Amino acid sequence: MSRRRPSRWHGLLPVHKKTGPTSHDIVDIARRSLKERRIGHTGTLDPMAEGLLLLCVGRATRLQQYLLKWDKAYRGRVRLGWETDTYDAEGERVGDAKQPETLSHDQISELEEKFSGSFDQMPPAYSAKKVGGKKLYELARKGQDVEITPKTVQVHSLHLQQEDTENLVVEVETESGFYVRSLAHDIGQELGWGAHLRRLERTRIGPFRVEEAISQDELEKAPNPESIIEGPHWIPLGKIPLPFPSVDINPTAGARFIHGQEVVVLRSEAEIFEDKGPVAVRRGDELLGIGEVISIIARGRTITIRPSLVLAEQSS
Repeated sequence: MSRRRPSRWHGLLPVHKKTGPTSHDIVDIARRSLKERRIGHTGTLDPMAEGLLLLCVGRATRLQQYLLKWDKAYRGRVRLGWETDTYDAEGERVGDAKQPETLSHDQISELEEKFSGSFDQMPPAYSAKKVGGKKLYELARKGQDVEITPKTVQVHSLHLQQEDTENLVVEVETESGFYVRSLAHDIGQELGWGAHLRRLERTRIGPFRVEEAISQDELEKAPNPESIIEGPHWIPLGKIPLPFPSVDINPTAGARFIHGQEVVVLRSEAEIFEDKGPVAVRRGDELLGIGEVISIIARGRTITIRPSLVLAEQSS
């Protein structure tokens, strides 16, 4: 059996997905354009949604679980007046349509307060969330009843603006795992009119913004991989920002880390650490991997780091 050809490219590519394709469709486009099989993404966008999709290429695919921790921002349009079984415009209408009204300033403020901060949210029945190893939308399409449990979510900011009696614009910044479709549905429940998500755009993931992403058309029509890798959108492995502190270690400590050994560094060589946890281990412009801070000695001003993911080759 032939061995898989080693990846040529290692990094992150922000893509602006259009409405229509699945997230996996965008991965397939990138695989063809980059001539690279080892590509994944850091969070699904529904086909009806557009916006930012982060593609991990080569060894950067091993960072997916960490990049998922970045917070996200969305802009959406909610249709007031009826709900659907999928909580969006692609689903079947549930119940009778009702005539919405103009919301007062106080009503808007109450909704923003109710759906901000930490609260329990029920995922849509048609979603990629897994129950018993099966995705909910697969079970829903088979007509199987599944007990769905709510999940605690965190909303950092929520802004609502009613365009007219039927349309409500939503701008929300949230931690990973939040469903804007559920927010639309719950707003409808709260108002007593029913509601569903009409349009959705993901505008930001952590420090990455949709305005800085390569367009889907540009990705698909790229003449060769180099035109993408050498373009303004490509982020090489060593430059990828991560949602936790970094430490820059010397060559000797770097060699130990690459071989899976614990390293001890001075606190002056690292970003501020308040507690134990993951840390990005760098050697200059190279991302060696992810470590776990296992001890912080304030008096000795040292930090002990244990490797949990090594990205660099052992020969480096």
